Amino acid sequence: MADITRRLGWRHLRGAPTAHIRHHRGGKLLHDGPGLSFWFRALTAALSEVPVHDRELAMTFHARTSDFQDVAVQATVTYRISDPAMAATRLDFSIDPDTGAWRGTPLEQLGTLLTETAQQHALDVLARTPLSAALDAHQTGLTAVRERIAAGLAGEPRLPATGIEVVAVRVVALRPEPEVERALRTPAREQIQQEADRATYERRAVAVERERTIAENELASQIELACREEQLVEQRGTNARREAEEHASADAVRAEAEAARTVRLADAEATRSVRLARAEAEGAREVGEARAQAQAAWLRVHAEVDVATLHALTGTRLAENLPRIDSVTVSPDVLTGLLARLGTREQE
Repeated sequence: MADITRRLGWRHLRGAPTAHIRHHRGGKLLHDGPGLSFWFRALTAALSEVPVHDRELAMTFHARTSDFQDVAVQATVTYRISDPAMAATRLDFSIDPDTGAWRGTPLEQLGTLLTETAQQHALDVLARTPLSAALDAHQTGLTAVRERIAAGLAGEPRLPATGIEVVAVRVVALRPEPEVERALRTPAREQIQQEADRATYERRAVAVERERTIAENELASQIELACREEQLVEQRGTNARREAEEHASADAVRAEAEAARTVRLADAEATRSVRLARAEAEGAREVGEARAQAQAAWLRVHAEVDVATLHALTGTRLAENLPRIDSVTVSPDVLTGLLARLGTREQE
């Protein structure tokens, strides 16, 4: 949109480099070109602004394939106005001298013209194409639609007559109805799921194989460990047997030494016992002889002594061997009998 300012009843217009300005006054063309800047009077000026830069027109329309399936076409057409003077005479690009805004909607008219033309050619090519070919994975359907729209727009006589040049045509997507699209996605989804399942199974198989390898390694390790334990047990048994044999040999030597020592001690003890017995027997014999001699002498002495002396000695020996008597109690009966015996002995 042109930039217009007011000064004392005059207007000043400053255009952009991408906008072609045409200024008429009284039917005469006073200014014509892009990026102009000039003064004018609003009451006598007829202004038009035609954009000359490339513009993008996005369009979406529905078409039907040969198998009666609805398809949504998303396309973009790049165009520009190559002949601004012709476009200004065919479309209303006039602007308000006070605001610089377009009085009409020329770009919408251009968009409608391009969209309808592109839609006509797209419908023509899709009407002869089945849905499977239009949605081919190799994008042959997109290519056919794009080439058909580009050729149709290039051969449309109204566009050059309006000063329009089509720069490029792009078909972004061909989309069927949501239900049909989901149905078409099902085989691919199933195939992808099958591939995922196959990858999962292969991964599980690899994991099982690895687990089997690990188990075999563990089993081999356990077998090796068991063999070594068996060797260790055998070696320990051999060592224990050798140790027992060594202990037995040592015990035998020790027993022999103890037996020899015991024999020597027994011999010595027997010899000593014999000697001691002989000494004891000799001593006993000598003591017996001495006792016999003493007893014989004692008997000879007692044989030579009279009876009264023996009675006295007997009483003395008896008195020596009697226990100690602190007091003696003589009852009348004992005293009477004793006196009677004494009287009887005196009478005799």
